[in-house]
Amino acid sequence: MLKKISAVCIVFLGVVPAIAQSDSSKKSTTTFTGSVDAYYRFNFNDPPVGTNNFTSFTNSKNSFELGMASIKVDHSFGKVSATADVGFGRRAQEFSYNDVGTTLTAVKQAFVSYAASDKVKFTFGKWATHCGWELLDAYANRNYSMAYGFSFGPFFHTGLKADISLGGKSALMLGIANPVDYVSAPSTNSAKMLIAQFSTASKNDKLKAYLNFHGGTDVAQFNLVVSGVISDKWSMAYDGSLNSSKIVTTNSSWKSHALYLNYDPAKTFGLTLRADYFDDRKLSPLLSGAKKMFATTLSGNVKLDNLTIIPELRLDSGSGAAFVKGNGTATKSTASFILAAVYRF
Repeated sequence: MLKKISAVCIVFLGVVPAIAQSDSSKKSTTTFTGSVDAYYRFNFNDPPVGTNNFTSFTNSKNSFELGMASIKVDHSFGKVSATADVGFGRRAQEFSYNDVGTTLTAVKQAFVSYAASDKVKFTFGKWATHCGWELLDAYANRNYSMAYGFSFGPFFHTGLKADISLGGKSALMLGIANPVDYVSAPSTNSAKMLIAQFSTASKNDKLKAYLNFHGGTDVAQFNLVVSGVISDKWSMAYDGSLNSSKIVTTNSSWKSHALYLNYDPAKTFGLTLRADYFDDRKLSPLLSGAKKMFATTLSGNVKLDNLTIIPELRLDSGSGAAFVKGNGTATKSTASFILAAVYRF
């Protein structure tokens, strides 16, 4: 591993001298974007304890909640650029769960980039993971609640990566990062991880595919994302992962599949049906007694300028009694309703 890290560092240091060049034609640009989202979630079981939820960002019951308020600043000067992306609320806290109690919780992303050429760009810092279809920001997803694969997969990486154009619609990303979801490597595990992505698309961009990887001493995950445009009203996406890891001295393994079907009859209204399957194949601490979970989510998207209203109905069913009924007894299934409002500016 050290030899691999040294090789990448040598390559990176080799391009550093090229940065120190003056160019009077450089232009400076700065853009500000942001978003605010809030939601109400009701679980029809109405359990006396717990929330009947094992996925990220909507772990509440019969309560109005702030999802996240965020602001993102992008600045570029010639071949150099930087991004500072901060957020406050439940999403930001769960996204940076290893930094709870510190100011780093609010830092969703913070990185600098250098375009060595029109085919190679280096990025250094913290950025959202390349794995998976769903994203942290609510406005970037059509479903408001999150899939199991997203919730148990990586959230972000902190390290150094290179984005390389392979010509046409194909590209390659290679990088080295801290252990998953750590801004600062923990003293108990400072081993670095390798991250990679191969992406390609059809000539008209109606079909896109991403093969993703992140792995190190104790974890390895392969992820495939494919999206396609069927017509001007229909589109779909697939997100599948296979993860194997070592928790202390115990081996763990899980796989996930999520299929998204989108229907947009008008510019102001759309529907998304998500079928989400999660299989904790060797252990069951992730799902509290249910090794397998299947969730079906139907979300509406009502668009009013920059505001999107998302009414959502979700049904979860497990192989074991992971949920709780209103009388306190265990059950294998549950249903929830969410009403969310997402504003982007």
